Amino acid sequence: MSWVSDYKYTWLQTVAMHVIKNGFRLPNHIAFVMDGNRRYANSQQIRKIEGHSKGFDKLADCLRWCLDIGIREVTTFAFSIENFKRSKEEVNGLLDLAREKFSKLLQEGPKLREHGVRIRVIGNIALLPEDLQNLIAQTMLETETNNKLFLNVAFSYTSRDEITHSVEQVLRHGDGLQQGDISERLLEECLYSRHSPPPDLLFRTSGETRISDFLMWQLNSTVLYFTKILWPEITIWNFLAGIFTYQRDSQHMVSFKKHERLKRAISSRSSNFYTDRVQRFLHRLDVYKRNMLLKWSTAQ
Repeated sequence: MSWVSDYKYTWLQTVAMHVIKNGFRLPNHIAFVMDGNRRYANSQQIRKIEGHSKGFDKLADCLRWCLDIGIREVTTFAFSIENFKRSKEEVNGLLDLAREKFSKLLQEGPKLREHGVRIRVIGNIALLPEDLQNLIAQTMLETETNNKLFLNVAFSYTSRDEITHSVEQVLRHGDGLQQGDISERLLEECLYSRHSPPPDLLFRTSGETRISDFLMWQLNSTVLYFTKILWPEITIWNFLAGIFTYQRDSQHMVSFKKHERLKRAISSRSSNFYTDRVQRFLHRLDVYKRNMLLKWSTAQ
């Protein structure tokens, strides 16, 4: 199964997509918590890993819908650091599935370039097996010039780890910074999601109404949408219902978002965020992260 499916729309679905696409406003960035794969497997009396595989196939449909409706960025919670606590059989199965899918992605370079899909894996990649680090790094480097749809795959990720990692980056690479340079904005720029805007819409399946340690720093102005459908069973109608909910609720958040942008700008100016010291630090951080990708991509 490709990372971007060749989904065939019915006439009614095409009309519905057109109506929603031309509605009040679309989210630029959607985050998906793809919950319910194991429950789906149990309901279908298949192995858990087959449920996860079905979940990936559904992600490929969702990416097609996002591309066609005009959404610029998608972040999906694929593998939590907490998942390492599951049974050895399930963890190994999930890591093998990741190997299969990232290997497949490397074979789909021309198709991803055609669609302009850039893959960015956010999370603690150092916790993963070396061969998987290699595949992930190659994937990110292979797609780094694509710019139509950004797919952030949260793999080996939790928000608590992300925030801890942000502080570690300041301590490790912050030579030359002064006390007044340390601010909320600086820590935000050290997150795994540094180059992504906050999600406009968080879409979670399976009936759970929890955030589950996912993008907790980034969700202060995000519309939350929960549905009882299990992730492998999600349809285009569930997807469009989530988009419609955002269009309805975002009208009430316009003034709040304006206030947040103003507060962010004032905070950045007052905290010396734009000083040469801070900008040099962020440049060093970007260089370090890319060098790590190059190192992982060439490791045998």
